[in-house]
Amino acid sequence: MAMGKIKDCSEVVSKLYEFLDGELTEERKLVIREHLDECSPCLEAFEFETELRAMVSSKSREICPEHLKNKIADLINVNERNPQSSSE
Repeated sequence: MAMGKIKDCSEVVSKLYEFLDGELTEERKLVIREHLDECSPCLEAFEFETELRAMVSSKSREICPEHLKNKIADLINVNERNPQSSSE
C-alpha cells in the first residue's frame, strides 16, 4: 500500500487500534496522524477510543476485595481436590 495521504476514512478507523497500541510503523503513524489532523469525524472516533481505553484501564485497576479473592481461591482448591469427571 502506498504511503501517501489517506482519503478513505474507513481505512483510518480500521487502523485506530493498531495506532493506539503503537503497532504501526513510524511512517504509517505519521500518515494516520496527518489524516486525523485534517478530518474531524476520524479525530472524533480517535478521541472516543482514547477516552474509552482510559476509562476501561482506570476501572480495571480497582482492587478486588480480599473476601472475593479468598472465595475464588477456595473454589479453585475445591475443584483441584475434587475434579468432576467429564463423562458425567
